[in-house]
Amino acid sequence: MASERILLTGFEPFDRDTVNPSWEVARALDGWACEGATVQALQMPCVFGDALAALDAALAAGPAPVLAVGLGLAGGRTEVTPERVAINVDDARIPDNAGRQPVDAAVEARGPAAYFSTLPIKAIVHALRQAGLPASVSNTAGTFVCNHAFYGLMHRLATRPALARTRGGFVHLPALPEQAARVPGMPSLALATQVEALRVLLRTALTTTTDLHAQGGSLH
Repeated sequence: MASERILLTGFEPFDRDTVNPSWEVARALDGWACEGATVQALQMPCVFGDALAALDAALAAGPAPVLAVGLGLAGGRTEVTPERVAINVDDARIPDNAGRQPVDAAVEARGPAAYFSTLPIKAIVHALRQAGLPASVSNTAGTFVCNHAFYGLMHRLATRPALARTRGGFVHLPALPEQAARVPGMPSLALATQVEALRVLLRTALTTTTDLHAQGGSLH
């Protein structure tokens, strides 16, 4: 029986969508056992502040997870994209699901400008590509609720002694085909493919202690 847990979060639908791949993937993996750990899926509200309250409750609801990985939708992306960095900025182009639209606000008033993921993001991308799954490193998680949750997670891992051994990060996912069907030209990735990608990602994160030294930058 697995003795450790992986906290895997996804978001409820937002911005007129009726589905969110981040939650569909997370709940598909709820209870999955991998390398001595079991996935616990959490649906978070797509709301500034409330998302971090849900995260706090989940972190407190059991032993410290060995991994804490957030998932979010990045409509328009063609690949599974582990995020490199979270920035201490809330700057919403559209309102969240509660109508909140912060501009130039800090996620954490006393927090640093940014946190880096502690997942082996380049090893993850390599493993996904080796498995025939589209992936690349992302160098921006945006400034909406995804970045808000990513920064909030990393701030908690960095400042709470009980979570000092938890590795964490965030992964953006493409749209699902049913979402892309409503937006001509939008790229998409099937749910089964996204679920398989997360299996590879989580297994790689659990078994890799030192990240690859490989190119993962971009010109923009």
